[in-house]
Formats: sequence, structure tokens, C-alpha cells
Amino acid sequence: MSNLIVVNDPKDWPIDTPGVQVVAARAYLTDPAFAQLRQAKVFNLCRSYRYQALGYYVSLLAAARGHKTLPAVNTIQDLKSMTLIRFVSEDLEREINRSLAPIQSSKFTLSIYFGKNVAKRYDRLSSQLFRYFPAPLMQAHFVNGKDGWVMQNIGPIGASEIPAGHHEVVLEFAREYFEKRPLPSGVDVPSGRYSMAILFSGEEEMSPSDTKAIARFQRAFEKLDFDVEIITRDDYGRLAEFDALFIRDLTGVNHHSYRFARRAKAEGLVVIDDPDSILRCTNKVFLAELLTRAKIPTPKTVILHRDNINEMADTIGLPCILKQPDSSFSQGVVKVDTEEELQAEAKRFLERSELVIAQEFLPTAFDWRIGILDRQPLYVCRYHMARSHWQIVKRDAGGKERWGKSETIPLWQAPPNVVQTAVRAANLIGDGLYGVDLKESNGNCYIIEINDNPDIVAGYEDADSKDQLYQRFAEVFLNRIERKKERRAHR
Repeated sequence: MSNLIVVNDPKDWPIDTPGVQVVAARAYLTDPAFAQLRQAKVFNLCRSYRYQALGYYVSLLAAARGHKTLPAVNTIQDLKSMTLIRFVSEDLEREINRSLAPIQSSKFTLSIYFGKNVAKRYDRLSSQLFRYFPAPLMQAHFVNGKDGWVMQNIGPIGASEIPAGHHEVVLEFAREYFEKRPLPSGVDVPSGRYSMAILFSGEEEMSPSDTKAIARFQRAFEKLDFDVEIITRDDYGRLAEFDALFIRDLTGVNHHSYRFARRAKAEGLVVIDDPDSILRCTNKVFLAELLTRAKIPTPKTVILHRDNINEMADTIGLPCILKQPDSSFSQGVVKVDTEEELQAEAKRFLERSELVIAQEFLPTAFDWRIGILDRQPLYVCRYHMARSHWQIVKRDAGGKERWGKSETIPLWQAPPNVVQTAVRAANLIGDGLYGVDLKESNGNCYIIEINDNPDIVAGYEDADSKDQLYQRFAEVFLNRIERKKERRAHR
């Protein structure tokens, strides 16, 4: 297995590390040789993990390539969450105060290198913080108040910020870690009785289900002896009260739903959408890399960056589609017809993200949507394009929307190759709930995208299977809770 240290500039890692290749971040993202590596450990020491910056994409694409990465993208998001930081500070209160008791000042900064500190007396605290936030180089900031020491903040530092006097010690910590398996973050807290929380902020928040569908979910869970409560974003601190969380709010890496999913997983709940599915499905760069690697058919797709803009028209052809990595509901997606439009839109998109998706345009009358739950097909819909438009929704200058019609058909009526391709693609993400969009063209089917948290609206996605659709969700949650309890009983 190859060990790669990825930095913004190779000069940022001034330590000689035998057996490790130091790679510039842009090279790791754009050089095909790294994409073709079958096995690699990637230690992301970029100066910044800001959303959609180079450091962010190093960890994101490492996951798509099947490389072990430190930090993972979910850790990058956790380091930004003040709510999670407060939760960890409270959880580690005893250890924090034990470790910092001898310190006389009111503030203290703890440097954590691969889960350790240069002073042995802080190793236990460093190790525990590393379990929650597995990132190679971090600093945690503590303040001493009337109630004792609390962690005020924790965040990554770049390799270039390591003091020269620490270089030899950090090298030894890194060597030790390279031979270990990365530690997981979070904790697994035993849960109580069968209780279900449905996160639903209401239809006005563009939730993927309407109130009628939520009521049908609730009835299905209650039939299997669940106590069901509809919760909102204000109930974050109550998640430990439940056995399971079902997210029916919009999802996104910077959305409260992702924080709920992360906290629910840490608390030992069964959760759909799980945080990994949210993270993977909401970035189209990740999906493009993942589908290409698995050789699943897609329209001709290229990851566009500043160095290949001028090649796009020849590579993809015109017209083509440009997509922001986190686009949704057909927003952040444009069709360009000319070289001039391509250049202008590409530059505009690249102002927001280091990488953008460029994709061949395949005109069709409708898209297939295959709903997948627990690795099995759940429902089949045809989403037709809006009249005189190339997408399923058309927005005018004032923001008014006009949607194409939606048809739900029995599963057995759908073309087998469409359903099989959708299941195969969704299985790359996980075993949660997904909506896979496909196009048929010239007798072939192509994956357009894999959505976490797909729409399930009363009278639409449930039009064929009716209450059986909702009952399937209740059965999946019940089976997962019982399996989790069995595993705990045998520990």
C-alpha cells in the first residue's frame, strides 16, 4: 500500500519521511496516476480544509478512489461544528480537567500530532480528542473558567505550522501511525426502547416529503410498536432519547440535517440518511469519480478545473452540461451551447469550487427515478421534462417554477437493465435510501446522479405500492435496531 502525504506545496512538509511520497494537492487531484492507485493511505496536510478548497477535495476524492484518508471529509465538517465541539468538551470534561489541572494560566493550547502530544502527560487527552476528530495535525484551545477547563475550539493546522523543534518528534509519531489503521471517531451509546424521531421542518422548507407522507410514515412505524415523534432542528440536544432517526428535511454538508445525522450516528442511533450517504451524494465530483472507477455507465463526464477549461469543448462536445458539485433541484446546473458560454460559465462556477462537473448533454423526454432502500428497489418513477425545456423543472426570471409530469409505475414494468444499473450504482454509496436518476439513449441507460434523501410525496412515489412503501421503511428500521441490540448483547 502506498503512503502519500498530500500538501499544498511539497516544501510544506520539511521532514524527511522514509517510505512516504510527498505529493502536491493539485497533482493528487488532477494526475491520472494517483486516481489509478488501487490502495493508498492519504495523509492530507493541506493548509486549509475550507469547503470546496483543495484540501477538502483531497479527502473527498481519496474516499471516492478507495484510498484510506486522514482526515475524512466528515471529520473536516465536524471540526467546524461548534455544537459538536461543545458536546465533546462536555463528554471529556473529567479528562480535560485532570490533564490541565497543573496549568496556572487561564488559557492553554494543545498541539495534537497523529493523536499524540510532545509531552507524555497529555497523550491520553490527545488520544481521546483524536478519536472524535481524527485529523493528523490539530490544535485544541482551552480556557479555564469558574466551572473549570473547557475546550473552546479545535481545528487543523498545516504542516508548515509545525515548530522546528517538534519536527523529529512529529516524524516519529507519523512513522508509528503509518503502520496503524485509522481510528474511528464518535462513540456508541446504548439506546433504550424503540422510539423513532422523524426530522421534519414542514413543507414550506422544501422537505422531501409532505405532511400526508409524514403521517403515513408515522402510522407504519406505530404498527410495529414504535413511539414516533416529529422533531425539528431545535431538538438537536434530544437525539440520545431515541433509538432511530429518519431525516425528512433537506440534506447538505452545510445543513443542520448533516449535524443531526453525525450526532445520531455518534449516539448509536439507526439513522437514514446516514452522514456518509449525505456527504457522498451531495457532491457530484465524488459521484463522478466513484462511478468511473466502478465502470458504471454515465454520460461522458470530465472533472473540470482551471487547467483543462480550454479542452472541454473538444473532450465533451457542445452543447454540454456544467454542474456545481453541490447542485440540487436543477439549480447550479446549466446547459452551454457555444465555446463562449462554456468559458464564461466555467469561470463563474470555478469561483465557488476548485472542481466542477462537465457532462455530455443527452436529450430525453424523461428521466427514470429508481428509489432504493436497503440495497433493494423500492419504487420506479418517470420524471418528464418541463414543457419546452431540457430539465424536469423550468424557472422563469421571477423564480416561478413549472414542473414536468411525474408517473409512478409498478416495479415489474420498468426495464430490468435500468433497475439493475440503479441498484448497482446505489450500492456503491451504502445501504440507505437513495433516488437514482438515469437516462435511456440509443438502447443504453446512463446514471445521471445518485441522490440521498429522495422525494417521497403522498400520491406520487407511493402511487403504486401505497402503504406497503411506508411499511417497508418500518421493517428496515426495526430490523436494524434489533441487529444492533443483538450485537451489543454479545459483546
